[in-house]
Amino acid sequence: MTSMDAPPVARTMWQVFEPVHAVTYFADEASQEYTRAGLKGFWMGYFAGRAAPMGAVGPAVVGATFFSFQAGRVARALPDAWTFASPARVLEARLAGAGRALERILGPDAGGIDLARAARLARHAAEGLTVVGRPLAAANAALAWPDDPRLALWHAATILREHRGDGHVTALVAAGLDGCEALVCMVGTGAVPRPLLQAARGWDDEAWDRATSSLVERGWSRPDGTPTPDGTAARAEIEQLTDRLAGEPWERLGAAGTESLRALLAPLAQAIAATGAVPTPNPIGLPAAG
Repeated sequence: MTSMDAPPVARTMWQVFEPVHAVTYFADEASQEYTRAGLKGFWMGYFAGRAAPMGAVGPAVVGATFFSFQAGRVARALPDAWTFASPARVLEARLAGAGRALERILGPDAGGIDLARAARLARHAAEGLTVVGRPLAAANAALAWPDDPRLALWHAATILREHRGDGHVTALVAAGLDGCEALVCMVGTGAVPRPLLQAARGWDDEAWDRATSSLVERGWSRPDGTPTPDGTAARAEIEQLTDRLAGEPWERLGAAGTESLRALLAPLAQAIAATGAVPTPNPIGLPAAG
């Protein structure tokens, strides 16, 4: 983390805490718990699970806060999800699924990782963050902290990732991008293949081509979707602003505490990757652990 070519601390930390949170999207245990709660299918579980901290919100609120999903995909899940399970019940299922997934991945001895210490450090980083203008971070930060170290670590990772994600949406909006244009830009970086990201976010070819044409007109993209030098520079500015907006937790934790937490989370991220609980590539753009 000291090399001149190393990514910013905020991005490095995202790469090790994001897998802890992301088991709630990809692990079988998460889907099982949402089904047990009464939700129907993967996408209803995804949208209800992620939105539940905000209450029984509808597709307009979720579309705005999640930002990059095609509106019809959201509307097929919400508000119907709340007729099958209340937000409180969905939150119970979300936590249960994450806990079961982490227990399976780590085993009874937590893979030798000091989860209690990791949870304390992560909570220090996440608790009391400035959440003005960050609705998903604010909603998760208002929830009670679990006592179990696995769950407390997962909850901290969830606050941290939504705090970063809310800031990323701010950076994308400031750059004048809509949801589909932001995805076309992301594909242009090579972080995620187009078929994976387009299918995951629900955009058809016509919408994707319109977004590409818009970026071509701005001088950010070529017709084949590859970025121009101006587009590459603009995307770099978006990522740099995202990192700056995500810096508060690590400033609060301090350099030594941040490095201690990174060292604790790195083998956990690798263990999650080794089981395939968070696949690579993935729609999040999370690189392979290590």
